[in-house]
Amino acid sequence: MTDDERAIRALIQTWMDASRAGETAKVLSLMTDDVVFMVPGEEPFGKARFAAASEAQEGMQIDGTAEIVELQVLGDWAFVRNRIDISITPPGAAQAMRRAGYTLTLLRKNESGRWLLARDANLVAAKV
Repeated sequence: MTDDERAIRALIQTWMDASRAGETAKVLSLMTDDVVFMVPGEEPFGKARFAAASEAQEGMQIDGTAEIVELQVLGDWAFVRNRIDISITPPGAAQAMRRAGYTLTLLRKNESGRWLLARDANLVAAKV
């Protein structure tokens, strides 16, 4: 495994850990300023909308896993195909909402050599 692959795997683990801990600022630090998120049924959106949606989830318990299915580094760009399985429990709820599926994420290495999430297509759907 290369240093770049290790750094990308660490970024994904940090993202999951920060999401679990409700550390929105930490998650935001893992993405480029021009990041683009794509989810079914919605127009693509950027960092500001992601931040607002994350703040709206304050108090929710988030847990889950991200299994890297494929990881390719191509110079200063890389892509990752992940299998995500998450549960989200709103405050006071008796049962968690489960979501599972795949994401395709493009990462870009910045000027200082740090990998950041640049584009993300999220195909995670409700799991019953």
